[in-house]
Amino acid sequence: MRSSHHLLLASLGAAGICGLGVRAVVAQSKLTVVDSVSHLQALAREPMVVEHPRGALFVSGYEAGMDPMAVPNLWRSDDGGASWQRLDVGTAADGAAGNSCVDLAVGPDGTLYFLTMGFDRNTAEGTHIAVGVSRDLGSTWDWTYLSRDRFDDRPWVSVAPDGTVHVVWNDGSGVSHVVSSDAGRAWTEMERIHELGGSSHLAVGPAGEVAVRITPASASGNRLDPETDYIAVSADAGVTWTRYAPPEDLTWSGTFHPDSLIRWVEPVAWDGAGRLYHLWSEGRELWLGRSSDRGETWERWEIARDNDRVMFPYLVARREGELAATWYSGRGEGLRGNVARIQFADAAAAPAVARSDPLTVNAWQRTGNRRDTGGEYFPVMFLSDGALGVATTVQNARIRCPHPVPASGARPDWPWPTLADRGPLLQLLVCRF
Repeated sequence: MRSSHHLLLASLGAAGICGLGVRAVVAQSKLTVVDSVSHLQALAREPMVVEHPRGALFVSGYEAGMDPMAVPNLWRSDDGGASWQRLDVGTAADGAAGNSCVDLAVGPDGTLYFLTMGFDRNTAEGTHIAVGVSRDLGSTWDWTYLSRDRFDDRPWVSVAPDGTVHVVWNDGSGVSHVVSSDAGRAWTEMERIHELGGSSHLAVGPAGEVAVRITPASASGNRLDPETDYIAVSADAGVTWTRYAPPEDLTWSGTFHPDSLIRWVEPVAWDGAGRLYHLWSEGRELWLGRSSDRGETWERWEIARDNDRVMFPYLVARREGELAATWYSGRGEGLRGNVARIQFADAAAAPAVARSDPLTVNAWQRTGNRRDTGGEYFPVMFLSDGALGVATTVQNARIRCPHPVPASGARPDWPWPTLADRGPLLQLLVCRF
């Protein structure tokens, strides 16, 4: 197998105010790609990327193989993405195991957290959640199995400014939560955030506030609880939670067919002033919500519109009112990736949005002639030099996709990729804007 990382960079300027509430933004400018870097080595779908306080970049993604105990891939770049090295993260016996969802986070002390998930593609069931911890830029690792329950699914990790580490995931019986207050040396299991629903996303705020997006779909799509649709917020590091209705009223059909409007990651983010944001699709429109009271009430704006569906959004925030977002639009030959920088001039202003030209999605599914997103989001981050960085999967390969349906019958037909019929050219595209 061969794969590639690619890092792109852009500039922007935007100013403008429109009415508060549900109006679309008026003033827009363009993000432009200023650099891109590739690295061919191994398959990495649904990537995640972080920057270490000392400047190193880390990227991971899953290979989609059949073995839940496969050693996951992690790469590091010490020169801004110009070159990459694959790190030795340990063995399956050490706990370094997973062939599905990954996440990365870095603590204020430079500790790196690498979260992995195992998935049995014969039964379409999750097998475990594991976390690796490195205190030396990925040279050595300590691994812990956080869970080995049937249906373990969609883990996320985030670190508070005081160093407290939060991890969430789901297993069809609710959203689990563990914390570490000693840089991952020990983990404490907290009360479940909710007894139903999926762990769609996690964000930690500047004062240690925690938000978790709880959605109806859980257990890798094996369970759907349509009435379970919340944003859960904790002001005491996850000891207690308050659940709020999200600022949208969505229909969750449970279908995973590639021509449908698929929902999975519904992102949340805190800015530096403690405001909570949420990004979601309403078909052809992409909407941004903002809450100044930790999720109790919301304002909302339409920030993008397309002539076809928009889906799989992702969102990050920093400072006061500064956000970055990605999403996919279209389908088939028209499938594209989108990147935007969003700025609120002040608490009374509507957002100014600077967008990139749509990015061509160079990943193909099944027979090699249908473009594929390569996962349920593509990540964006603020780099230390002020640019934005995104990572996308590019896969030029014929993919063989089984369609197992568990005994419950809840999992619909969904062509998720597993094995390459021929060696894929996978490009993890890391882009600077």
